[in-house]
Amino acid sequence: EVQLVESGGGLVQAGGSLRLSCAASGFTFGDYAIGWFRQAPGKEREGVSCISTSDGITYYADSVKGRFTISSDNAKNTVYLQMNNLKPEDTAVYYCATVLLRLWSCRPDEYDYWGQGTQVTVSS
Repeated sequence: EVQLVESGGGLVQAGGSLRLSCAASGFTFGDYAIGWFRQAPGKEREGVSCISTSDGITYYADSVKGRFTISSDNAKNTVYLQMNNLKPEDTAVYYCATVLLRLWSCRPDEYDYWGQGTQVTVSS
């Protein structure tokens, strides 16, 4: 059974940092893309950052480039999202997800397996 469990969300002031973790199980971790997505109230879910765990290719949304860093620890079956210089507009529920196909995408509609989400709130 594929499982993705996020942790690390919380409340932080603008300019602060958080590190999200996504612990994965139930599939061969180093074969597929894993992504971080977010959804704010009243908005569509969007791709924030994705990583190909087989070769390390990464993608970042323009809104987070230079502030967020995605990484994977294949020995721990975990993907991280380091978020620095957080802004109020980063407030959302953050999800990690994977798709068990060998494709490269950071579109949420192409991902099949999702975690339960973790809330990130950035106060001004």
